Amino acid sequence: MRVMGIDPGLALMGYGVIESDGNRFRTIDYGVIDTPADMSEPDRLLLLWKELNVLLEKYKPDAVSVEELFFNKNVKTAISIGQARGVILLAVKNCGIPLYEYTPLQAKQAVVGYGRAEKKQIQLMVKTILNLSEIPKPDDAADALAIAITHINNAGMIYRTKNYT
Repeated sequence: MRVMGIDPGLALMGYGVIESDGNRFRTIDYGVIDTPADMSEPDRLLLLWKELNVLLEKYKPDAVSVEELFFNKNVKTAISIGQARGVILLAVKNCGIPLYEYTPLQAKQAVVGYGRAEKKQIQLMVKTILNLSEIPKPDDAADALAIAITHINNAGMIYRTKNYT
C-alpha cells in the first residue's frame, strides 16, 4: 500500500509518501510545497493545487491521509489552513483517490502510543519507524509522514470493518 500523508498549510504544506507491506515501511519521498509570502492568497492556493496535482500524478498513492483542522485561537491562521485543506480535499477527490482524515491526537497515538506526545517525540518515532538517518525537516514534512503512518496503522482496521458490514 502506498500512502501520501499531508500536513495542511498555506505557507508550507507538508507531504510524505510511504509504502508498507505489513509491518515494513519504506519512505518514497517527503518535503513541503512552499508558497511565497508575497503572493496573493488566491495565487498561493492555486500554486498548492498545481503542485499537489503533480505529486499525486507522480506518486500515484493508493490513499491520501490528511491532518484534520483542530481549533486554533488565531482565526486568520485557521481560515488559511482551512482554505489549504479545501484545496487538498478537492485535488485528491478530483483524482479519485480514497481520502482519510485524522486528528493530531490520532496521529500521536498511532505513532508514539500516547495522545499527549510532544512534537519532538513524534519526530523521533517517525525517524525510527521509517528507519531514516535523521529527523525529517521541516516539521511539516515530519508531520505529513506521521499522518501517512497513522493511516497505514489504521488501514487494516478500516478494511476489516468495510468487509464485515
